[in-house]
Amino acid sequence: MPSDNLVEFHDLTFRYGDGPVILDRISLRLPRGKVTVIIGASGGGKTTILRLIGGQNKSRPGQVLFDGQDVGSLDRDGIYAMRRRMGMLFQFGALFTDQSVFDNVAFPLREHTGLSEAMIRDIVLMKLHAVGLRGARDLMPSELSGGMIRRVALARAIALDPELIMYDEPFSGLDPISLGTAARLIRQLNDTLGLTTLMVSHELEATFNLADHIIVLANGKVAQEGTPAEIQASPDPLIQQYVSASPDGPVRFHYPGPSVADDFGLGRKESA
Repeated sequence: MPSDNLVEFHDLTFRYGDGPVILDRISLRLPRGKVTVIIGASGGGKTTILRLIGGQNKSRPGQVLFDGQDVGSLDRDGIYAMRRRMGMLFQFGALFTDQSVFDNVAFPLREHTGLSEAMIRDIVLMKLHAVGLRGARDLMPSELSGGMIRRVALARAIALDPELIMYDEPFSGLDPISLGTAARLIRQLNDTLGLTTLMVSHELEATFNLADHIIVLANGKVAQEGTPAEIQASPDPLIQQYVSASPDGPVRFHYPGPSVADDFGLGRKESA
């Protein structure tokens, strides 16, 4: 019987090369059919988690499980087979600039299936219709607004009917109308298609309205996870600072260094 969680991290540690530890013995879960959002300060390892799930990075010690499979133990063919069950929306869409909207969405179908062009056409138009852009099929990326680019990228991400879809900062740089449209689409597609959704975001208002499950990363660890209400009610000073966007708290504004008095010689007596 399948686990209630599509993705699980078990006691995982990760660093890039000989650099500092990015993720320090973290354990977390992505419940099936739910929208999970990872929040936390910049540079805290949020996008690294997406890369570990997709098998772009591998880590020891610890495990990343996708539907019970150990991602780190898969060979090249196994990784590619697993990735066909995932969709990814990159931070700024990452459309192919020399291909039309239609061809961008058709790309994964042509690359990973043996479907006829007639079948691909129908699927592409259905995916574009789902994001409200069927009429934009012949436009080039340079003719699209930022919000439209994200929606085309979303249509491409769901072209292969994935089980998991991951979003890296899907609201970054969007105006309020486009942001609201994107948030509504993410929720509708998750529920209508029976997806499991993982999103990295700094847009807290949209996050708390959209998410079923929130994971807060801090100092390389999972500081807390739970429902939006549980996160907002947390007494943890670090989480409260992040949620309230306060400049004062455990996360300091000033980079560690000498005191102001030491740097400017305050309080020292001048020699005669």
